[in-house]
Amino acid sequence: MTDTSPANAPSASSIPADDPGRCLTVADPDGAGVPHISVAGGTYTILVSGAQTAGRYCLVDMLVPAGGGPPPHRHDFEEMFSLLEGELEFTFRGKSHTVRAGSTVNVPANAPHAFKNLSGKTARMLCMCTPAGQDEFFLAVGFPVEGRTSPPPKPTPEEMAEKGKLIAALLPKYRTEIVKM
Repeated sequence: MTDTSPANAPSASSIPADDPGRCLTVADPDGAGVPHISVAGGTYTILVSGAQTAGRYCLVDMLVPAGGGPPPHRHDFEEMFSLLEGELEFTFRGKSHTVRAGSTVNVPANAPHAFKNLSGKTARMLCMCTPAGQDEFFLAVGFPVEGRTSPPPKPTPEEMAEKGKLIAALLPKYRTEIVKM
């Protein structure tokens, strides 16, 4: 049992000093300088990068079109989704759950999961990964797009094959693997 009496409580000095090298981040998903990437059929906007949080987390605004979503996968970091608009089907450890706007889904590290938009309408959600790194993965494997609501590019079969090779090569670096459920 831990003694939490006032005499044994941590002192204020146990909290690290403020790091003046870190800045306030204010992210507008439609603002200038915010990267937009086409990934898994959707458009992902990096609102807060790992570089801005000293690697603690990243926050991604995701537009998932009808039929969009990643294949079943798992990774060694926590992932939380807050569905802002629409409806998605989340599959977690092989069991499907319909999730609607207003709901939040937390996927524990290492658990197999996927999501798919079966609603016929675009869904929008925020995705927070902790620690960060997924933002870098998306930037490395996605196709840049002009804006959050810009139409996704139509890559050639050759471009898709190259992206597939890149994804396979980068999965271990970003502690992720594709799985069957």
